[in-house]
Amino acid sequence: MSTLLDIKSSVLRQVQACPSFRRRAEQDPGSASANPQEPATGAWKPGDGVEFFAQMRLMLKKGEGRQGLPCPEAPLRSGSPPPPEPVDPSRGLRALTPEEVEMLYEEALYTVLYRAGTMGPDQVDDEEALLSYLQQVFGTSPEEHAEAIERVRKAKAPTYALKVSVMRAKNLLAKDPNGFSDPYCMLGILPASGTSREPGTQKEQRFSFRKGGKRSGPLPAKCIQVTEVKSSTLNPVWKEHFLFEIEDVNMDQLHLDIWDHDDDVSLVEACRKLNEVIGLKGVSRYFKQIVKSARANGTAGPTEDHADDFLGCLNIPVRRDTAMSQRGRSGFLSYLLLLSHLLRCEHPAEEPNSSSWRGELSTPAATILCLHGAQSNLSPLQLAVLYWQVSSRHHQTRTLDYSYLLGLLEDMQAHWEEAASLPQEQEESLADSFSAFSEFGLQLLRQLRDYFPATNSTAVYRLELLLKCLGKLQFFQPSFEICPFETELNMDVAAALKRGNREWYDRILNAKSPREQPASQRLPGLVALADAVYDDLQSCYSVYASLFHSILNVDFFTLTFRQLERLVAEEAWVLTEELSPKMTLEVASGLFELYLTLADLQRFWDSIPGRDSRSLALAGIHTPFLPAVKLWLQVLRDQAKCRLQGAVDVDTLEPVDRSSRHSSSAATAGLCLSHIQELWVRLAWPDSAQAQGLGTQLGQDMCEATVFYTELLRKKVDTQPGVAGEAVSEALCVVLNNVELVRKAAGQALKGLAWPEGPTGPEGVLPRPLLSCTQALDDDLQREARTVTAHLTSKMVGDIRKYVQHISLSPDSIQNDEAVAPLMKYLDEKLALLNASLVKGNLNRVLEALWELLLQAILQALGANHDVSADFYSRFHFTLEALVNFFHAEGQGLPLESLRDGSYKRLEEELRLHKCSTRECIEQFYLDKLKQRTLEQNRFGRLSVRCHYEAAEQRLAVEVLHAADLLPLDANGLSDPFVIVELGPPHLFPLVRSQRTQVKTRTLHPVYDELFYFSVPAEACRRRGACVLFTVMDHDWLSTNDFAGEAALGLSGVSGVARPQVGGGARAGQPVTLHLCRPRAQVRSALRMLEGRASKEAQEFVKKLKELEKCMEADP
Repeated sequence: MSTLLDIKSSVLRQVQACPSFRRRAEQDPGSASANPQEPATGAWKPGDGVEFFAQMRLMLKKGEGRQGLPCPEAPLRSGSPPPPEPVDPSRGLRALTPEEVEMLYEEALYTVLYRAGTMGPDQVDDEEALLSYLQQVFGTSPEEHAEAIERVRKAKAPTYALKVSVMRAKNLLAKDPNGFSDPYCMLGILPASGTSREPGTQKEQRFSFRKGGKRSGPLPAKCIQVTEVKSSTLNPVWKEHFLFEIEDVNMDQLHLDIWDHDDDVSLVEACRKLNEVIGLKGVSRYFKQIVKSARANGTAGPTEDHADDFLGCLNIPVRRDTAMSQRGRSGFLSYLLLLSHLLRCEHPAEEPNSSSWRGELSTPAATILCLHGAQSNLSPLQLAVLYWQVSSRHHQTRTLDYSYLLGLLEDMQAHWEEAASLPQEQEESLADSFSAFSEFGLQLLRQLRDYFPATNSTAVYRLELLLKCLGKLQFFQPSFEICPFETELNMDVAAALKRGNREWYDRILNAKSPREQPASQRLPGLVALADAVYDDLQSCYSVYASLFHSILNVDFFTLTFRQLERLVAEEAWVLTEELSPKMTLEVASGLFELYLTLADLQRFWDSIPGRDSRSLALAGIHTPFLPAVKLWLQVLRDQAKCRLQGAVDVDTLEPVDRSSRHSSSAATAGLCLSHIQELWVRLAWPDSAQAQGLGTQLGQDMCEATVFYTELLRKKVDTQPGVAGEAVSEALCVVLNNVELVRKAAGQALKGLAWPEGPTGPEGVLPRPLLSCTQALDDDLQREARTVTAHLTSKMVGDIRKYVQHISLSPDSIQNDEAVAPLMKYLDEKLALLNASLVKGNLNRVLEALWELLLQAILQALGANHDVSADFYSRFHFTLEALVNFFHAEGQGLPLESLRDGSYKRLEEELRLHKCSTRECIEQFYLDKLKQRTLEQNRFGRLSVRCHYEAAEQRLAVEVLHAADLLPLDANGLSDPFVIVELGPPHLFPLVRSQRTQVKTRTLHPVYDELFYFSVPAEACRRRGACVLFTVMDHDWLSTNDFAGEAALGLSGVSGVARPQVGGGARAGQPVTLHLCRPRAQVRSALRMLEGRASKEAQEFVKKLKELEKCMEADP
C-alpha cells in the first residue's frame, strides 16, 4: 500500500508541474544518462540505434500473429506427403514355420482344386490361373508345385454342404378372404438318384413336397426344412438361414415350395411327421394323403377348409448357381493366415506411397479368398473380423490408408449389430487386435507433432481418420465379455497426450536451453522455447482441439495448455531468480522479450470465453520481470535518441519522394514512436499502479526524444548555406513539415500509452499524467513550428516592405489595382512555391505569419506618412481588401474570421479614421467610449446615475446618485472619490463646461445624490456620438489626482430627448448603473489620429483634453 501511495504522489507531482521538455533538456543536459540502477557491465553500445530498433521490430512482428484467437485450421499450409509413421515387423502376425507354410500352401491348393459353384463376373474361373498365382505367391518351383497338387488330389475329398438363405418374397397370390396369405417355405435337396435327366426337349418335372413325385431313390429325412409362417402378407420377409448336406455336387438340386398356411395343425408338427417318413414309398404315401386337399391349380375347395394352399415352387441346380463350402473344417485360422500371406505379397514394403494403399487385392487373390471363405462357412461378421485383424496387424508393419481401416471397422460394426456373438476364441483374438491397434495409435499420439504436423493438411487428415478408428473401438467395448481395454479409451488418449507433451517439451528444452548451461546463456534459448510453446498452442487450438473433442471427447487444448504453461512458468521463475542479481542490459533485453511471450500466453488463455488467467501458473509472473522492464525502457530512451541522431545526420532535408513533403528522418522518427507505442500495447503491464509509473516515464521519454529531434533539425538547417536570392527555402519547408509530422505521430503515440486510472477509471480518456505530457509537448512543438515559420517568412520581410512602399509612393494618377499588382504577383509566386512544399497545416501557419507581416508593413507605412491625401488611405484600404480576398482564396485559404481579427481591426480602424474628417474623428472618439461600456467586467466599480431632458427649460438634468466597489487608490485601502461630469463631443456643445461632485473621503462606496443641469438643445443631444462622460477620480491632497475609471452614457436614449415629455416631473427617468472602465486601444487610436492632424479644430480638441486632464489633477 505504501508503494502505491508513493507512486500516486509522484504522479500527482508530475501532473501539478510538468515543465516544457525543451526547458527540461536545457536545464538538465545530463538527465538522459542519469540512471539510479546503472549496470556495471554489458551495456548496449550507443551506435546509431539501428540494430536495437531492428530487434524491436522483430519482437513486434512476432506479436502481430498473436492478436486474438487463431482461425480454425489457419496453420494448414502444405499438402505435401505426411511424415512416415513408424513400422515394426515384430508387431505383425507370428511368422510361420516352413512346415506351416507348406500346410497353408496345400490348404490354398485344396480350396482351388475342390471349388464348387459358379464364379462371379469379377472373379477368376480358370483353375490353372489360380494355381499359377498360388505357385507365384508361395514361391515354389514347378516340381514342388506339381508334387503339392498331387498330394492334394490324393487327399480325402471334402464333404459339401449348401448354405441357403431365404430372404423375402414379393407379390404372392392372395389365398385368404382378407386379401392376404400366411406364407411359409418348405425347402430341401432332391438327390441326383431321384432326378429325371432324360435327354431331348422333355419338359422338366415340377416336384412338390406335399404333392409328391416319383423318385428313384430314398429321400433323406434331414433334407427337408421349413421357415416360419408370416401372417397376412403378400410380401413376406424371412431372413432365415439353412444348411444342407450335398452328396452329388453336379446333379443334386435345391427344391423350394411356398404354401399358405390354413389348417390348425402346427407347422412344426407337420414337418416332424414329414421327416419321419422313410423312403420314397413313404413319401409318396404321405403326399397322396395331402394331394386330396390340394387342387391342381393350388386353390382350396369348399370341403377342404383346413388344408394349406399351394403358392408355388422352385428348383435350383446346385452346380449351376450356388457357391459351395467345405463342411467340418476349421477355416477361421487358415483364412486368417492365408489373408495375411496374400497381403504381404500384394503390399510390399518397398512400394512407393505405400501409406495410401487401401487393401486392393488382385483378382486371383480375391477369388481364392472368396472360395476359401465360402468353403469354410465363414459368416459376413467373421470375414469382417478377419479382414480387420489381418489389416490392422499389417498396418503396424507396413502403413496402410486409415480410411481403409476405418471402412473395415464400419463394415464390422454393421455386421456386429445384425449377427450373433463370436465364439470365445475368435472374440479373444479380435480383442487382442483391438488392444494392439490402440497401443499403436496411442504411441503415434504421443508423437503427435512429429507424425501429424499441423502445417501439413494431409497429415492432419490422417490424424482425423486415426482418431475415428480409435473412436470406433469404443463401440465394441461394451460388447466384449473379455474387455480388451483396462480403462476408458479417452483416458488412455489423454494420458498418451500428456506424456507426449512432456517428451516434446523436454526435447525442445534440451535442444534450446539445456539446464547445464549458465543462466545468462540459457536465456535466449528459453525465449525460443516460450515462442515454440506459443506456436504449438496455437496449432493445438486451431487444428487439433476440434478433432479430439468432436471424435473422442478429449479436451486436448486445455490439457496441453495447462501442462506446457506450468512447465514454462517453472523455468521462468527459476531463471529470473538466478538472473536478478546479475542484471545487465543484455539480460534485461532477453528477459523483456521472454516476458512479452509469457504475457501473450496469458492473453491467449484470457481471450477464450470462460477462461481466467488468474488460475494459471503464470499468474503474477510479471513481478520478477519489473526490474528488467524498467532497465530495458531506459535503454529504449537512449537508443531512440541515438536512432534519431543518426537519421538526422544522413538526412538531406529533401522530400523522400514526389508524393511526400517530409524528409527521411521524419519517417524514421514517426516509425520509432509508432514502434514504442505498439510495444507498450503488447507489454500490457497487468499491475495498474506499476503500469501508471511505467507509462508516465515512457511518455516523458517519448516527449524528450521528440523535442530532441526537432532541435537536431533546426541545428542542421541553420548550418546549411542558403541560396542567394532565395526567398522560400525548401529545406525550411521540409523541416516545418517534419515538425508537423512528428507532432501528430507523437500525439497519436502518447494516446496509445493510455491506461485506465484505477479499477473504475474511464476508458478512452487520457490519464492526467499523459495529458499533461501531451499538452507540454504540443506547446513545445507549436513553439518550434512558429520559430521555423518565422525563420521561413523572415526571408520575405524585405521584399514585402519594398512592395508596400511601392504602393505608398505610387502617384494618385494610377489606378489602385495597378499599384497593388506587383505585391500580388510576388505573393502569388511565393505562395505557389509554399503550396507545393508545405502540407496543409503548415501552409496555413505560414499564411498567418505572412498576413501578420503584411499588416505590420502597412501599419508602418501609414505611420511614416503624414499630411497625405485621402486617396492615399483609400488606396491602402483597397490593398487591404484585395489581400483579404487573396488569402481567403474563396474558402481554400485562411478563414475570414481569422483574417479580420487582431492587427486587421487596428489597421482597418486607422484607415477608416484617416478617411474621416476631424469632427468625424472626434465623434468616433466618443462613440468608442460608448462601445467600451459593455465590454469591461465589473473590475473598476459601478456608478449609478439618472438623466432626463427638460424640454420646457431646454436643459439636460444629470443626477449622480452613488458609486460602489471603487478601486482602493490610497495607502489606507480606501479612496477619496469625486465624479467629473461633461458632455461631448465639444463641437456639439461648445458652450458647456464640465462639472464635478463633492469629494467623499475614505470610502469605496460614496453616495452623492447631486443634480447637475446642462443648458443644451434637444437637437444636439440627438446627434451622432452625443453623450455624457462620467470620470471618477481619487482626490489626493499632496499629489496629483488618480484616475479611478470612467463611463459614458449616450444621450439619444435619455428620457425626453427622443420625444418631448408630457407632464414630466423634475426627476423623470429610471436610475442607470454604469460599469466603470479604462480607455481602450481604439479610443487611444482615435486620439492619436487627432494628435497627428494639423487642422486647428483637431489641435484645439487635443489641447482641451490635456487641459481637462490637468484640471482633474488640480484640487477641487
